Amino acid sequence: MDPTRIALFDLAEKRLDWAAQRQTVLAANIANINTPGYQGQDIQSFDQLLAGAGDLAPAQTQPGHMAGTRPGGVASVKKNPPAIKALDGNGVPLDEQLTKVADTETTQSLVTTIWKTYMGMFTTALGKSA
Repeated sequence: MDPTRIALFDLAEKRLDWAAQRQTVLAANIANINTPGYQGQDIQSFDQLLAGAGDLAPAQTQPGHMAGTRPGGVASVKKNPPAIKALDGNGVPLDEQLTKVADTETTQSLVTTIWKTYMGMFTTALGKSA
């Protein structure tokens, strides 16, 4: 076991990366709220990310083929089909997007608070003052 790598901090880092990526996708949805035909997007849930769902790499079927690359980011982006579309074909309900933004901000705040609390405990355990 590597004492410099603590699983809780790795998990917190993944969760913060996920939250940042989700905020980016939701911000793009809100920015395109009046774009005709725009379809909202979201990323896979954090539970799916941890379970490895959607974490597929391109297959290298021949020895001469180049290795594939994965799209950037932590989680895969997916289309979010709306229940109701506007007359112009836009499928981004503002209230739903704002609820998701608030939920993601709450998650980010919680993870940051847990991170700070554990760092404070480690500092105390090492006998250093904060």
